[in-house]
Order: sequence, then structure tokens, then C-alpha cells
Amino acid sequence: MDASREKAPSAQETFVQMAQAAGLRGRILVTLGLLILARFGTFVPIPGIDRVAFAESIKNSPTIGFLDIFSGGAFSTVGVFALGIIPYINASIIIQLLTTALPALEKLQKEEGEAGRRKISQITRYVAVGWGIAYSIGIALWLQKYALPGHQTTFFVVSTVMALTAGSMFVMWISELITERGIGNGASLLIFLNIVAVLPKSLGDTIDLAQSGDSSILTRTVALLAVFILMTVGIVFVQEGTRRIPIISARRQVGRRIQRERTSYLPLRLNQGGVMPIIFASSVLVLPSALASFAGKNVGADGNLDAISQAVINAANFLAPGTPAHVAFYVVLIVFFSYFYSSLVVNPVDMAQNLKKMGASIPGIRPGVATSKYIEGILARLTLLGAIFLGIVATVPTAIESALGVSTFRGFGATSLLILVSVAIDTAKQVQTLVISQRYEGMIGKE
Repeated sequence: MDASREKAPSAQETFVQMAQAAGLRGRILVTLGLLILARFGTFVPIPGIDRVAFAESIKNSPTIGFLDIFSGGAFSTVGVFALGIIPYINASIIIQLLTTALPALEKLQKEEGEAGRRKISQITRYVAVGWGIAYSIGIALWLQKYALPGHQTTFFVVSTVMALTAGSMFVMWISELITERGIGNGASLLIFLNIVAVLPKSLGDTIDLAQSGDSSILTRTVALLAVFILMTVGIVFVQEGTRRIPIISARRQVGRRIQRERTSYLPLRLNQGGVMPIIFASSVLVLPSALASFAGKNVGADGNLDAISQAVINAANFLAPGTPAHVAFYVVLIVFFSYFYSSLVVNPVDMAQNLKKMGASIPGIRPGVATSKYIEGILARLTLLGAIFLGIVATVPTAIESALGVSTFRGFGATSLLILVSVAIDTAKQVQTLVISQRYEGMIGKE
């Protein structure tokens, strides 16, 4: 297919390349196969649990509904993939924080190249194993009271810990395999898959509620759906929004030819972190409930909890989903991770040095330190606007849902919507990039 190398691939060209190009087709098949495998694991149950009693106890729990979003329903069904990708995400948060604080890790990331990045990935896996074991112990001790007669033993706890940890590590391996050999970011795609898996039930419950015959319920449901549609449009605009900083390249002489000054642009995204700040914030807020499930087992001889365990449980109740404290901490964490992730993605000092080496400059700004400070100031303002938008997306629609009294989307809120839209946009861009690379390979082959 003839196509201009300056134009983005059309939908027709994308589908043709997906069907004909062996490399792109192979990546798509690998991604789909691994996603199906990850979904299959959510239906493999952990044995020895009274599921009827367990389902009854968590029926109206907002925390379980929140966790189910990231596990695709595996948490409420107690599948071997109940932990999903959460331990790996928490491990990534810790390592990224430590990378900025520990010179040894920073050297591995910046100076050791690919070998250093692989070493950091290996350390992240070890930390993820530790998180998986910690989560699994808390869940196993919590599930022990729902164990079938004859299974309430130490063996049940040990086997449950091993099953949950192994399932989490398998999901981590799948995510890394998708990132390396498939299309898109593996961790983001797995969360995307889990959210999509619970979406049909929420939509079905909403349709049933709208058809109940109550005109006020129908009006409130339509209003809520309209809010979701507006938020989707807003998410697309913000995710695609960029600030273009003009750049002038100096006049250069190449051989006998003199190249004139050229004007180009340095694009800075409004939301540098994409979906990652909100995923990180959601993962951190899962910690209190996980620690509370473990602390609930520390009952003394007098039948009461010790002071530390009681404090952990009180903190978990204070930060339970739906409470004002949860919303406030959620927004604070989103802002923090937006700035943190932006600092990882864009380095104004390196950017200013690269512009100086290329003989390019920003009009009216001196090269070097002044340029880095100028870029840093713009980036700080953009990050603040992006963080405010993420906070609005994460809280306002949920508040409207509570005000309208439509609870069929319990668990699925604007956070999930943002993840769905962001991951879809990022994956589509990567597909377009692969299509463009196939286009250039075809041009080289013709020449």
C-alpha cells in the first residue's frame, strides 16, 4: 500500500498491516494470548473456602469492590490471581522512589545503560515477591475463618499464601512478557482487561435499574451516563493536550551548503505521567485494608486487639473507600505521583544540554541554566494542571453518583474510566508506531 511517510497511518492501512505484516501480527497474537491466559487464572479458585459465607460477608463492602476492579473479580471469588498486578506496582513505586534517593540505584539507571535497567528490573521483582508474600499472609489469615470444616489449619494458611504469591508472580511475568514481546505496557493492559471484565455487569445492572419503571431513576441514570461521556471527552482532550515550545536551530554550514535557521517545537504533554499516577495512588490506598485484615488476627488472651492492631484497623476504616478522608488522600497522592512521575519522564537539565549540543535554543531564553529553569517552570505548571484534572476525574463523578443515588457502578468510577481511555490511547499510538516502522521497511525494500 502506497502511503506518504509524513502522514499518520489511516485506519485502513493499520488494519491491512495488522493482517499482513508478520511482525505486527505476531505481537498482537502474543498480547491477546497472554491476556486470555491472565483472565483464565482469575477463574481458578483456591480450595477449602466456604464461598457462600465469604460472598455474603463481602456483598456490600466498598473495599472489596475497589480491589475487584484491579483483579477483574478474582478477589471476590478468591482466585489464584486475586492479587493481580498490585504487588508489582507497589514494588515499582518503591524502587522508583529509592532510585531518586539512593545514588547507587540512580547510577544504575542513568549510567549503566541496558544492563543497569535490567538490574533494577530484577530488584523490582524481588521486592514484588516480598509484597506478594505480605499481602498473601494477610489475606490467608483473613480467609481462615471462612475455611471449610477440616481446613482451618496451618496448612491452609501456608498453601493459600503459596497459591496467591505464585499467582501474583505469574501475572507479573505475563505483564513483562507483554511489554517486551507484545503491544503496549503489560501492567496497564492487565488492569485494562480487569476493568473491562467487570464492566458488563455494571452496565447490565444499570440497564435493569433504568427499566424498573421509576421515571426519576431513569432520569438520574441518564444524567450519570452523560457525566461519564463528558468525562471521556475531557480525558481524551487532556491526554492529547501538549504545550509546544518554539525552538530555533542555528545556521550551520554542511560542506558547501549553508542551512538556514529552522523553527521547530518541543512538545510537553499536559499529563506527563499518563495513567500511572492514578494507578500508583489507587495501589497505595489498598495498603490500609490489606494491613487491617492481617491486624484483625492479633487477638490477645483477653479477646481484645493490641494497641498497634487496633490503630491499623482504625486507620483502615478512616481511609475506607467512599469516606472524605479517602477522597482527600486520593487527591493528594495523585498530585504527588503526577509530579514524581513527571520528574522521571522529563529532565529539564538534560533537555537544555541536548538543545545546546544541537545548536538550538528557545527564543528569548539563554542556553544552559536559563533554558532548564524555563522548561522546569513550564513543566511544573503543566503538571499542576494535569494533576488537578486527574483529581477532578477521580472524585467528582463518584460524588455525583452518590448524590444521584445510582450505585450500580459501585467500584467502577471515573478512575476506571481514566485508565480505560488512557491505556486505549497509548496502545493505539504504539500500534501506529509499529505500522509506521513497517511502512519504512517496505519503502527500504522497494529501493
